[in-house]
Order: sequence, then C-alpha cells, then structure tokens
Amino acid sequence: MTLFLLVVIIAIALGLVGAVAHGLFYLLVLGIVLLVADLLFFGTRFTRRNRAHR
Repeated sequence: MTLFLLVVIIAIALGLVGAVAHGLFYLLVLGIVLLVADLLFFGTRFTRRNRAHR
C-alpha cells in the first residue's frame, strides 16, 4: 500500500511539473501513464485478493 501511495504522489508531481513548465509536456503524459498503470495494478491486485478469500 505504501508503494501505491508513493507512485501516486510521484505521478501527481510529474503531472503538475509537466503542466506548469513550458516544454515539459512529456512529463504530464508520463505522470498520467504512471497513474493509470498504478491504478490498474492496484485494481487487479485487489480483485485477486478478494477472490482468494471467497
């Protein structure tokens, strides 16, 4: 869970820097991709854990 929150914070920071700084649009895209990948990873891990308990 700590790793998930750390990656979310990094993704938000990259997105903010990419949105504010001129010419660093790729950081915004990288932050968005990182956030989506992290959410997908957390979602699959969470659903697998719930299936194992049933």
